Amino acid sequence: MIALASDHVGLELKREIMAHLEALGLPYKDFGTYSAERCNYPEFAFLAASAVARGECEKGIVCCGTGVGISIAANKVKGIRCVCCSEPYSALLSRQHNNTNMLAMGSRVVGKDLALMIVDQWLQGKYEGGRHQIRLDEIQALEETGEIAKHNFL
Repeated sequence: MIALASDHVGLELKREIMAHLEALGLPYKDFGTYSAERCNYPEFAFLAASAVARGECEKGIVCCGTGVGISIAANKVKGIRCVCCSEPYSALLSRQHNNTNMLAMGSRVVGKDLALMIVDQWLQGKYEGGRHQIRLDEIQALEETGEIAKHNFL
């Protein structure tokens, strides 16, 4: 299940993504907003990110005007690694190297076709583990303790 959320500016892009996920046969849950009435993206980012962090949803996709604000808000939820992308290559590598569990995009930055390419690459990306896990462990330690463990690489 994929968690979806947006603010009023990202609503139309979120609807395009919903239709795309339906066409792919992928289940999703929409955490709002549901109207074009002005609202605040942190509320909806929190709802979607919390569902991902709890394991209710496997991944999440969130949209606002630039994708930046809603990604920052989502990343405040412990356990979330949300990437803000405006092109497919970074979306793919964020899954392969960083095991991102949320994707953010900006409706004022990417159009429908590019957004769907980004979504596809992000969904198709598989975490590679290996050397990347050391870095994710450091990120998790930083999140939990506020400190980072140093590793020696030879």
